Parts: sequence; structure tokens; C-alpha cells
Amino acid sequence: MTDQVVDTDGVRLSRDVAAETRFLGRTRELKELRADIERAGLDTLSGRKAPRARVLLIAGRPGSGRTTLGEELVRQVAGRYPDGLLRARLSEPDGTRVPVERSVRELLEVLEVPAPAGADEDDLVEALRTALAGRRTLLLLDDAVDAEQVDALLPDNPDCLVVAISQGPLTGISDVRPCTLGGLDTKSAVELLSRIAGPVRVTVDPRAAEGLAEHCQGQPAALVLAGGWLAARPKAAVADLARHLRTGTDEGTVTGRALRLVHDGLPAPAARTLRLLSLAPAGLVDPHTASALAGCSVSSARAVLDDFVSVGLLHPVETSLPQYEVPGCLHPLLEGLAEAHERPGELQLARARMLERTVRLLQSCRAITETDSLRAREKLLGMPRSLRFASPRDAADWLRLRRPALLASARLAVADGTLDTLARRLMAQLVRAMVAHFGTRAAAGDLYGIHHLVLDVAERRGLPREQAAALLNLGDLDARTGRTAEALARYRAALDAGRAANDPYATGRATESVGGAHLELGDFDRAADWFGRALAERLAQGERADAARLYGRIAAAHTYAGRYGEALRNWRAAVAGHRKNGDLAAQARALSELARVQEYAGRPEDSLRTCREAAEWARRAEDTRLQAALHLRLADTFGHLGDPASAALHRSSAERMLEEEAQEPGTDPEREGGTCETGGSVAEG
Repeated sequence: MTDQVVDTDGVRLSRDVAAETRFLGRTRELKELRADIERAGLDTLSGRKAPRARVLLIAGRPGSGRTTLGEELVRQVAGRYPDGLLRARLSEPDGTRVPVERSVRELLEVLEVPAPAGADEDDLVEALRTALAGRRTLLLLDDAVDAEQVDALLPDNPDCLVVAISQGPLTGISDVRPCTLGGLDTKSAVELLSRIAGPVRVTVDPRAAEGLAEHCQGQPAALVLAGGWLAARPKAAVADLARHLRTGTDEGTVTGRALRLVHDGLPAPAARTLRLLSLAPAGLVDPHTASALAGCSVSSARAVLDDFVSVGLLHPVETSLPQYEVPGCLHPLLEGLAEAHERPGELQLARARMLERTVRLLQSCRAITETDSLRAREKLLGMPRSLRFASPRDAADWLRLRRPALLASARLAVADGTLDTLARRLMAQLVRAMVAHFGTRAAAGDLYGIHHLVLDVAERRGLPREQAAALLNLGDLDARTGRTAEALARYRAALDAGRAANDPYATGRATESVGGAHLELGDFDRAADWFGRALAERLAQGERADAARLYGRIAAAHTYAGRYGEALRNWRAAVAGHRKNGDLAAQARALSELARVQEYAGRPEDSLRTCREAAEWARRAEDTRLQAALHLRLADTFGHLGDPASAALHRSSAERMLEEEAQEPGTDPEREGGTCETGGSVAEG
């Protein structure tokens, strides 16, 4: 078995318990649920059309098979809902409530509906309801904690159906009758044991099998663990297992007692690995996670995980890469075992190993995209083979598959509060990997959450430089999604943090960003003032390229305000600065804007002359698009001056340039902005 991080063979299991435990029993419950779909609601009885989707509620304790019943129900009725099935898990493995905003974002992502970074819950909920308004969609909402979660996700569309799964009734949602689950009937419980442990021992001693099923209270989770224990011990009788369960402690649930029996029968290294899986983020485990937690090789970890699947301790996730899920009902029980058997320091060390491994995988994931960087290639070759990806595509697939676990890792690391150095490194590398593979725009929703976490750590640890970086990145994302007032507040806070850190880069960028926000808000006087402050800082530091660019921003503010004299003066300063720096393309663009302002100021001859000069510099800079735009502007100017022949000549030249560019082989699209790189680099500092 290879230690390669990407195993294209997928998950190979010695015995697939999931396949063996096909749906059993629950005939009455399924019949009631299906009948409830057709049942006339209160609105219908009162003569009104149902305004929202019908909600079916499956209520039961963890381990009762409530999720399995929900999955079977949606499988049976899926044909009525041609627009597909949406799934959302509304609580974390430890029972923590998942914020509505995160659930909605995940559903919108599946629907391929854009969700602006930083949008508030109400806007996201409205976007989801709008997206589902014309669809016949089935929603499966698992592990709901409260009625508010479910209510926020309800489509305003009676053609949709929502199947909610919870531990108890969801008071507050009208017209919902819960289907409350108890244990399986004896026949189904014995059949489940037979499928997992094999039929021979059950057939030989049917009374013992029935007694075991009764002792397990018909709970599917306990029965699966019991069957797995028997399957691992071919010589043990069913009566032996029943005796072990009865002679054990009576504390806890029957599922907990069955888990302890299975745990105690494992070899010591495997038992320790099982306990440490309670630390797996989002309850998702892959061989690298298990390897880091247990301190063993990747191949050994994968073999142990496969063995856990064979006895019902893990569920395999159907993906192209090996990944497993800790059953939700077992997670708190594993936490209890870990607290009972591991010292706090050992648990913290296991967390640290897992975070360090994740950081290195993210470094590898990003480095493989930098094919033109010798340093990146050398760094990649210096990594162990188990941490390397075969290709950028494999790295992107891994990042996409592990995304929920990676984001959960960041949230858990920050919430822990004792591993902030590792948490900062993790978030920096996660930002960089996402930008490298998905681009800033596509990953904006996730990046917004990560930068908030960076800000939390920076404020907690008193790190003003990282605080400034996080605020700048959040401000940029706010600005891109039209929340300019919020962006302005972020930039002002970043300016204060940058000054506290004595960081000239953060201070300069925050000062300019405050000016940009004022410009967007139409406050041109303040925009010019703030750009002027930023310019003074750049000039003091000898940053000539940024200074030339800022002259242009000041000129733009004056242009919007109609102060063409000030605008012309600053555009000329920008042209001079770019000329001194040898930036031909920037010089051409600045001349182009200078010509535009001259035209606004009623000086067409000057505009014509400047426009020609700009076209010449654009030609030298080999900027075909700018050349074409300038020729079109020349055509318009000649038209205004009453020279149609010259206007036609320049328009023809522009069209020819654009046609020639369109016929050239495609070039790589411009990489999306690097504003989030600031947060990464600062967070690592």
C-alpha cells in the first residue's frame, strides 16, 4: 500500500458494513411519513394555498437509525422531485449548532448560486428561497438543533419537501407531526445482526440472538457494533457477547456499552487511534489525519481505518480519495473514551501533530502550482513523498474534497486558543492554497470566514500587524461586494492597527483604501485628501511606482468633482512618474486619462495631441487593447472636430487591432487579486 497522498484507487474495504446493513424494518414509520406528504395541511383545510414547503420530522436519539430512515425516505420519493436533493448537516459532531449562514452558503454552492462574501444571514436566506422558488427540490436537514435553523432553510414553495431530522420536536414550525423512533422490531434487529456477524451463529442460537437484540433495545448503532464484535471473533457465540454486555457496567447508553466492549477488544495501538478520532475536524478522517493523530505511517493508518469500517466504527465516504466519517452517535462516546484514557497533554500533542501535518499538506498543495518557481520546486522535492501531490489537478481535487475538514480545522484551532501559532500558520497556508487553486473571487466566501478567524486570534494575542492585515482583507472583500460603508470602517480600524504596529505597508495601504472607499461613496474631497496622505507617505519612503499611481488616483477624484485643473496637474505628475520608472504601459494609460480630462475641460486639440502620444506609448508597450481604445477615442474626437475621414481611419485601425488580437492563441487569464496574500504573509510573520 502506497503512502502517496493521492490514491486514485479510492477506498478499498475488507468488509463494507454499509453495504451489509441495507435498510431494515421501519415499515410503519415509512408508511406514515409518505402518507404525511399527501396529508392536507392546515392552510389547505382553511381554503388557502400552502405558502411553504411541507416539513416531515423524524425524531429520535442518536443511534436510533433516524438518519438512515431519512435517507431511505428521500430515496423512495426522490422521483417526485426532479430538481434534485439538497443535504445539510445542522450540527457539528460534538453537537454544536451550525450557524444558519454557513448552512445556507453550502446549499447555495451546490445550487451554483453566487453568495457574496460577508453577506448577512437575511440576504443569504432570501437568495436561497429565490433559488428554490421555481424548483421541485427535496431537502434533507440532518441533526437539526432547533426550529430556527429549519425555519430559515424552508423554501417559500409548496412544491418542495423538507425532511428534518432531530432529537426531539421542533416547536415553532407549524403543521409538523414528528415521527418518533424507538428501537427496531425484534425480527429486523436479529436480521441486522445476522447480516453483519454472519447467519450461522444467529441460526444456531436464535433465542440468544433475540435476547441480544432486546438487550440492545433494538438500537441500530448498538446492533451494528455488536455484530462487528462478533464478526471479528468467528469462534465467539452470540451468547458470549450477550453475557459480556450484561456483566459490564450499566452506566451510559447501550450503544456506549457496546462501543466500550469493541474498544477494549482492540489492540492497544488501534484502540488509541480510535479514541483520537474524536479530534478529527468535522468528523471527517483520511489516512493523513489518522496518521498524524496516532503518530504512525500513512499506510498503517489506512489499514486501521479500513478495519474500523469492517466493524462499524466508521462510515466510508464515497469519493475518489480515501475518506471516512465518524458516525455522529459515536463522536461524544469517543470523546469520553479519549478523556478517560489520554492525558490532556497527549491530546494536545495529537492536535498539534494533526495541525502541523495539515499545514505541510497545504504548503505542498500550493507549491505544486508554482511550476515556474525554482524555490517552490526545491521546497516540494524536499518534502517526504507522502506529502507530495502527483499533479496540480490532484492537489486541487484534494483541496476541494477536504475543504469542509480544513475549514473546520481552522475554526477548532482558533476556538482551542492554546495552539494559536499553529492556527495562524494553518490559516495562512489555507488562504494561499485556495487562492492558488480557486482564485480570490471563487473562494471569497471561505476567505471571509478565515480572515475573521485571523482577526480573532490577532485581537486575542495582541498582534496589531496581523490585525491590520485581516482588517484590510475583510475590507477588500466588503468593498468588492458593494458594502462600502462596512469596508470604510474596516480600513479605518486597519489604519489604527497599522500605526500601533508601526507597519508602514499596512498604514499606507489602509490610508489609500480609506480614500478609495470615500471615492466609491461619492465624497470626492475626502477621497482626494486621503489619497494625498497616502502619497506623502509613499514619497517619504521613496516608493516611486506607488507614488505615480497615487497621483492618478488623486486626479481621478478631482475629475469626478469637476476640478479639471487639479486633475490635469496630477495626471501630468502621474505621467512623469511612470516615465521615470520606465513603466511604458502605465505611462500610456495615464496619458489616456489625461486626454480624457482635456476633452472634458473643452480642449479638444490638446486632447487629440495627448491621445496620439498615448497611442504611441501603448504601441511601444505592446498593449493592443489600449491602442485600440485610444484609436476609438481619436475617432470620436475627429468626429467632434468635423473630420469624418480621419475618424473612419482610426475606427478602422481599432477594429483591425481587436480582430487580430482575437485571432491570436489564447493566453492565460489574469490571475485574480492578491489582496488575501497580504493576510497570509502577515499571519505567518
